[in-house]
Amino acid sequence: MKIAIIGAGNMGGAIARGLAKGHCVKASEIIVSNPSSGKLEALKSEYPDIRVTNDNKEAAEGADIVVVAVKPWKMGEVLQPLCLRRPQVMVSVAAGLAFDDLACYVDPEMPLFRVIPNTAISLGASMTLVASRNASAEQVDMLMKMFNEMGMAMLIEEKQFAAATSLTSCGIAYVLKYVQAAMQAGVEMGIKPHDAMKMVAQTVEGAAQLLLKNESAHPALEIEKVTTPGGITVKGINELEHSGFTSAVIKALKASM
Repeated sequence: MKIAIIGAGNMGGAIARGLAKGHCVKASEIIVSNPSSGKLEALKSEYPDIRVTNDNKEAAEGADIVVVAVKPWKMGEVLQPLCLRRPQVMVSVAAGLAFDDLACYVDPEMPLFRVIPNTAISLGASMTLVASRNASAEQVDMLMKMFNEMGMAMLIEEKQFAAATSLTSCGIAYVLKYVQAAMQAGVEMGIKPHDAMKMVAQTVEGAAQLLLKNESAHPALEIEKVTTPGGITVKGINELEHSGFTSAVIKALKASM
């Protein structure tokens, strides 16, 4: 299986590196195109077996899967000259462009995927959203395996993309905002900034693992385990609620749709 990645920016480069590290695709079966050579040279120095080119058409010709990782406003300009068609599979990483928009630039009956990773894909820890159109069960399975090697992938309906993107792509910034705020509190209480950051980051990771490693877990149940009657945790939880914490999170996520 040959994979072309159009665009070697933050997202395209991270996908190329993730695929090269994984087991679904050999690095020698990946070709990456980009208009400038700097990012391609960096990629090639890390993974010598990956092929690189400045020519998008050269990359796409003969590829089974074409991943297009360019800015949404560049999609038409990039896609039209490629003339992508069945049996090729196209994967769009452009947020905000629906299947109907993408179908204007390619064979409308070809298998199409919309994929929205978040920035943690650079560390193989992305929450990646996937939607498909015209794809077979085998094609869906292959794509899910590819992106599950770079974190966790979830297949959803296209109509859920806006809300799910708010939770995942925007959501990572909101989690980091909490980390930043908790760090500030730690510093005020006498902890060194770098130590506070590590403490809070590990605590956030631990909280995530409590939910991800147990299918019957729920945040309310995990909170209950650490809120003893009259204890310090419940006092802090109540203060968060008095200050509108839950409402602020809900409003932020809805605002980013």
